[in-house]
Amino acid sequence: MSILLPFHKSIIEKIHDPATSDLLILARGLGLRRIICTLMKIYDSPQNLVLLVNATPEEESAIGEELSIIGCRKPGLRVVSYETGSKDRQNLYKQGGIISVTSRILVVDMLQSDIPTELITGMLILHAEKVTPLVLEAFIVRLFREKNKKGFVKAFTDQPEHITSGLSPLKNIMKELQLRNVHIYPRFHEEIKKTLERRQADVIELSQPLTESMADIHHAIIQCMTITLSELKRSNTTLDLDELNVENAYFRSFEIVVRRQLDSIWHKVGPKTKQLVNDLGTLRRLLHYLLTYDPLQFHAYLETLIAANTITPTGGTKQHQSPWMLTDAANIIFQSAQRRCFTISSASKKPAVIDLTEDDDAWAALDEAEGITRVDKGKRKETDLTPSWLPDGLEPVLEELPKWHLLSETLREAEGEIIHQESMKKPGASSRPESSNTILVMTSSTQTCTLLTEFLSELDATAPEGARGRKMMLRKLRLYLWWKGQMNERKQSGKSPFPMPAEEDPGISEALKKKDKEKAAKAQSRRRVRGGAPAGAGRDGVPKPEPKEVNLDELQGETERFEQFWESKRQDFLSGQPLNPADDAMNLLDFGADNLESDFDIYYGLLRPEETVLIRAYSDDTDDRLLSEIRPKFIVMFEPDMDFVRRIEVYRSSHPSMALRVYHMVYSNSCEEHKYLAGIRREKNSFERLIKERGSMLITLVEERRDGSDAVIKTISSRLAGGRRELNTEPSRVIVDMREFRSTLPSLLHASNLLVIPATLTVGDYILTPDICVERKSLADLISSFTSGRLYTQCEAMSAFYKYPILLIEFEEDKSFSLDTVAEMKTYGKSRYPPKKQAGGPTDQPTYTSISIQSKLVLLTLTFPRVRIIWSSSPYASSEIFNDLKKNNPEPDPAKAISIGADDDPDVGAGVNTAAEELLRSLPGITAKNVKHVMSKVNNVRSLCDMNLAEVQDLLGKDPGKKCWDFIHKGDR
Repeated sequence: MSILLPFHKSIIEKIHDPATSDLLILARGLGLRRIICTLMKIYDSPQNLVLLVNATPEEESAIGEELSIIGCRKPGLRVVSYETGSKDRQNLYKQGGIISVTSRILVVDMLQSDIPTELITGMLILHAEKVTPLVLEAFIVRLFREKNKKGFVKAFTDQPEHITSGLSPLKNIMKELQLRNVHIYPRFHEEIKKTLERRQADVIELSQPLTESMADIHHAIIQCMTITLSELKRSNTTLDLDELNVENAYFRSFEIVVRRQLDSIWHKVGPKTKQLVNDLGTLRRLLHYLLTYDPLQFHAYLETLIAANTITPTGGTKQHQSPWMLTDAANIIFQSAQRRCFTISSASKKPAVIDLTEDDDAWAALDEAEGITRVDKGKRKETDLTPSWLPDGLEPVLEELPKWHLLSETLREAEGEIIHQESMKKPGASSRPESSNTILVMTSSTQTCTLLTEFLSELDATAPEGARGRKMMLRKLRLYLWWKGQMNERKQSGKSPFPMPAEEDPGISEALKKKDKEKAAKAQSRRRVRGGAPAGAGRDGVPKPEPKEVNLDELQGETERFEQFWESKRQDFLSGQPLNPADDAMNLLDFGADNLESDFDIYYGLLRPEETVLIRAYSDDTDDRLLSEIRPKFIVMFEPDMDFVRRIEVYRSSHPSMALRVYHMVYSNSCEEHKYLAGIRREKNSFERLIKERGSMLITLVEERRDGSDAVIKTISSRLAGGRRELNTEPSRVIVDMREFRSTLPSLLHASNLLVIPATLTVGDYILTPDICVERKSLADLISSFTSGRLYTQCEAMSAFYKYPILLIEFEEDKSFSLDTVAEMKTYGKSRYPPKKQAGGPTDQPTYTSISIQSKLVLLTLTFPRVRIIWSSSPYASSEIFNDLKKNNPEPDPAKAISIGADDDPDVGAGVNTAAEELLRSLPGITAKNVKHVMSKVNNVRSLCDMNLAEVQDLLGKDPGKKCWDFIHKGDR
């Protein structure tokens, strides 16, 4: 159960009041989810309707489990998803309680009055840092405040770094959510500082220096990043690129910041600048991969970069290469990366095809074929451990990451401490410890978890430093050489690097073939153990020999044994005697082993806590519950993480009686250390800016929205002299298709005092007037519609039913207002025109260009001359255009807009009983062309069944009426 600390209780006391609306900004790792769940428990009641908005599916699941733990189970958190029907949602809203609903569904339900907006007690909005005038959450709050002035709005965020861009970002968020109170709680808050520093964990800082080769690579990458940044600034002197420095380049958001600065002129910058922007992301990833990838994997990644920089995906020569790869620093990176893996002393022979079979018998077969005699494994020296499959002249270095040895030593120390504590425990002491002996190892990614699991499972504790993972590294080297061999064969012969299973390589000796056959026979008879891979695939994904044919006699014998077993137990079962499943299972499942019980414990038994090492990747607030459930005594932070450090502080303060030791590992003088310190500085500076803005912020007064019942004078007809003007009490409205609520335009239309009516439209996306229909297309959607031909059908339908069909092409805000950007969209479709072929090179990948789009638009206007094309630079411009088009025009009718085109679309209904319509369509003689006529003449299906033959023939025609009447009364089809 989550324990509330003093600062948690203080925060809840300040924001729990339903009469106030608040924004809470809390530092990450301090238990934001714990606060939200406590508030939900306070508000949980059938008399209250509290909505959780903007939560991800993972957060919904975690919050639901947390509420169950703290006792909020009946009914707890209920989730409204796309599978929930309209009627089910209405019933769910009427029951009250806590409901999580997606923003898009909630907007539609509020506009259609499916949810009682005036009865909503309040809303809890997550990820408030993402709120802008364009998001649906701002739309939801506007709709909420129109009908409900008393309900509360509580917004939460733990990402202060995202509330620093633009002018008065905190003020803009509070304005969109219509909030008056903001509570800021950084880590250096006096109350939080006092609570967490009272009880501190035993922290051991382990600073691990880089190896000489890793340090050289690190400095060379930094040098390449500095050169690339300087070149980028020199090429774009008109832009504000002050934030572009090496320190900010450590973070993933760096490429986003750079691209955001260049988005407005992206169509004007040359290929060199675009290549520099991509290179910055590549170099940032190299810094991270240097510390997380094993040397062979890092070297293989560099080789793929070199290949991608010189050759296009189709095999041609790349025109614009990365400038950093031509520098001396890049040469240091490539050479040092190779020296970490192996050295080549002399010109080696052409390497034989590397076999990935993990079997010492195969190696012995090679030795036998080559006439080599080796000593016994137990008597081998370190120099004799070089495998025979290595090519001549290649000496394996296989440098291990320094943290691997540090981790093994740390685990050994923790295990020794556990044994010492167990031996010092008094005989009469309680058998229920406050904390378990499980060792928790935390990493930055699941890939690192897999690598560490592999290293620890094959760890050689007796080997010297830097050689404890030699077995794992040799296996990876073998896989790398196999991969290189396949790539070389592909370059030379142009064949696929993966031969068919029926093919045999002549380079394999007869002795190795013989051993392969023997190993295949062993693999077929080997029984499976826990964690073992199936016999059809090898450890590295290499296909293994096909399994032998099933023996029918063995299957028949096994069936008879099962029959005998159940026959022997039938009398016991009928007499009511209890069965012993364990003994029965042991008697029934005969594995042919005398020590079956010990084998079962070894492979399937539970491990003791002191023998368990749990390796996990850093996550979100779910890690708080992980610590509470596992209650580890030793935590190894393999990579530094500011958020998890605070989670440990909260966990230690929540459980003062539990012993806890933390090993904090970090590479000294590396990007890992610099990124950790830079992250702390960024958060601190963000909180300081927010506190300063709050001190000087003016509260924005939200203007009351104009009531739709106000009388508005409009020009109804301009054909009369001066235009006939009438007093119109009808609100100005626009009908919007349901699918358009994925975009931001409906929110802006509502903000411009237009009444937005959601509907399922067959023709068009927006109905502005009875004569104006608009089909909105983003640039990516426009390309996709041209490719699939959907745009032709849409324009054809609009031209058939509306006087003024309009195609709105809407560009994104802060992006270049130009069609030249379509050249970057290679994934949205392919041109129908034949691709050009370079001289001496392969065929290029067909892509769209601005010229091809313009050609298609010209053909579209020639085919549909009444279709008007409107170019909009942003959703804001689209909203203004819509308001201008609606001036001096009557309002559209929702019922008529829904019915247009519905006759040709069986999936669309205009407020009718769709089940009855489906039944009518299934009757003989009734088709899509006459079903609407039948529905207009007949009240229900019962009336149709009561008609005689003549009446049905008058309704449908002679032959169709005869078929329908015979089917209803005689069952003849």
